[in-house]
Amino acid sequence: MFRRTMSTKVPRGLSAILSKNPDDVVITFAKRTPIGRAKKGQLKDYPVDELMHALFTETLKRTKIDPAKIDDICVGTCHPPSPLYVSRAAALAAGIPHTVPISTVNRLCSSGLMSIRNVAHAIQSGETTLGIAVGVDSMSLNPRPTPEVCEEVGKHPQADDCLQPMGWTSEMVAEHYKVSRAKQDEYALISHTRANQACLVFALTAGVFADEILPITIRGNTMTTDDTIRPGVTAESLAGLKPVFPKWGDASTTAGNASGVGDGCALCVLTTRENAEKEGMEIVGKWVASSVVGVEPRYMGISPIYAIPKLLDTVGLQKEDIDVYEINEAFASQFAYCVEQLGIPMEKINPNGGAIAISHPLGMTGTRQVVTGLAELKRKNKKLLMTSMCIGSGMGAAGIFVNEARHEIPKL
Repeated sequence: MFRRTMSTKVPRGLSAILSKNPDDVVITFAKRTPIGRAKKGQLKDYPVDELMHALFTETLKRTKIDPAKIDDICVGTCHPPSPLYVSRAAALAAGIPHTVPISTVNRLCSSGLMSIRNVAHAIQSGETTLGIAVGVDSMSLNPRPTPEVCEEVGKHPQADDCLQPMGWTSEMVAEHYKVSRAKQDEYALISHTRANQACLVFALTAGVFADEILPITIRGNTMTTDDTIRPGVTAESLAGLKPVFPKWGDASTTAGNASGVGDGCALCVLTTRENAEKEGMEIVGKWVASSVVGVEPRYMGISPIYAIPKLLDTVGLQKEDIDVYEINEAFASQFAYCVEQLGIPMEKINPNGGAIAISHPLGMTGTRQVVTGLAELKRKNKKLLMTSMCIGSGMGAAGIFVNEARHEIPKL
């Protein structure tokens, strides 16, 4: 039913995964910009090169990395025109020298995770020692284009399915797997409620999202918090929303139970443990492995059901061994079905809300999930993170990471 590719040089078993070795691929910095609501939010007028330039600049200031020691950069992004050119330009303008190469990767909603994967694999192979993985998208300025194929390709039923809007796939999952509107709204409310609680904690104690957001300044405007999270969401307000795709399936997808459309950028700095210790870098996490799978395009949203167990099997873990799961909430239809089929307790999944509340800038999400998950593990002094997402056209991906940062409680 699906094809799968796996990371190489994968440790097996909890002891091997938690062990510390000189050639481990570690993460020394993991931050993101605030997220802006598409078309209406704080980042709506800023193209991806400006977002990257701002985050590169702040990262170099914060980390004190000598940019000449960066071996490579990989940027995950989906729809901006000429993504390699603008990414290269943004890096150069931020003070990264011309000797540092850059590449881009587009696997739609997993693009950010693929950038981390690409850099990690390059380090594992010995070709790279220090790299930066980026996930970025401006859905305000670069919305999803309508895919076009030739007549011969379009005749194939599954080829035609993979070209359809993602909202259509949400309705196909809801209809085929009998995910009711009430259940979708139930899971959406969890996301909205958790994100609002996280914002409340942020406002009172400078915690939660402040741990993962690196404030940026663009054109004199300094942005420090997300503007995507909607206060006051209730079961009643969700139930009162009209379907956004009334002509498809059961017409159960709404603006309240689907991921928000947004803008933002996130990055991780990766190197070997040996190099991090040599350079005096703080180690915040460890890359373990990833999986990529394919499913029927019509039901693309169910792919975490296959990506997560495959990766657990490859690394020799049980689902109970994972402390925090960040599973992308593309739509509540697919998210609810995945959660219930996987049998993972909701208290372990998206503890501060997911894309339904926070938003889903396509290229950013795979990187943001790692930034968010590592920050949560640090707060809880827990060890293992699993990220996963469905991918447009019928794919899915997952990644496992180890937390190596400890939360220090201030002494009174």
